[in-house]
Amino acid sequence: MSGILRLSHAVIRVPDLELAHAYYTEVVGLIETARIADGDGSVERVYLKAWDEHQHHSIVLQQAATYGLDSLGFKVENLQDLDRLGEAAAAAGLEIERFDPGALGPGSGHVARFTAPSGHVIDLVWGMAQVGNGLPLNNPPPAPDQLKGIHPPRIDHIFLMCEDVDGITAFFQEVLGFRLTEQIMADDGHQLVTFLERTHTPHDIAFITGPNGGFHHVAFWVDEWSDLRRAADTCAYHGVHIDAGPTRHGATRGCGLYFFDPAGNRNEVYTGGYWFDPDDEPTTWTEAEMGRAIFTYEGQVKPSFMTVHS
Repeated sequence: MSGILRLSHAVIRVPDLELAHAYYTEVVGLIETARIADGDGSVERVYLKAWDEHQHHSIVLQQAATYGLDSLGFKVENLQDLDRLGEAAAAAGLEIERFDPGALGPGSGHVARFTAPSGHVIDLVWGMAQVGNGLPLNNPPPAPDQLKGIHPPRIDHIFLMCEDVDGITAFFQEVLGFRLTEQIMADDGHQLVTFLERTHTPHDIAFITGPNGGFHHVAFWVDEWSDLRRAADTCAYHGVHIDAGPTRHGATRGCGLYFFDPAGNRNEVYTGGYWFDPDDEPTTWTEAEMGRAIFTYEGQVKPSFMTVHS
């Protein structure tokens, strides 16, 4: 399958990089692969990966005055996909920037960058450095020793906000080749929430109505429900605020736990879901059932869950 393979990474802004680094390594359990310092030695960026990821990074922490999402990236299968998808985005009226390997920091590959109609900066990436998952390629154990915190094996999906969900959904389908798996429809016929995939899972990215450029959460995969319980125990032990869960979603039929990093960026650990084939029809939820679509057990969405980071 040529084109976009999956979510590659997210660059997250944090005002206190040292505190955020401690949280993402000790609580979430990500592994540092590189860091960038400015002229006076102050760290500006830290690059992290989940333990079972082979690529150089999936989370980048960016020192900034505010919190939120700086950019996100998708991995493509072939170098030629950058030309093809870049041309399609340019034909849709977007300006494309190209970067050579290393130009955007340690481990970065060939990149085509544009700002989507939703206001989010998107990188299409090919050839990011491969650093391995800490296991031998011959007769490996199930996992490395001495993993910390929640230690999810990989990044899973990202959930964003924008004003025109109908428009950005069409853009992702028609320009980037995503498939719509589920949608929550407003009574007036517009899409309130959409779930889109490239990996045959329920979603690699989702959009919900809100301000352009809004960041709702980034999610990490865990293998089973008991891992969500363990993640909640880890959050409670470290005094991390839990926003929702462990719970089940109606849309995607997955299970999740939501919590916040020290800056206020929302994280999720997620498991479950289903397989989606390209010729499957999307599932539709009505506005009246939005609460059950997002939180099956609770049947409603707490106002705090709709807070957004730009």
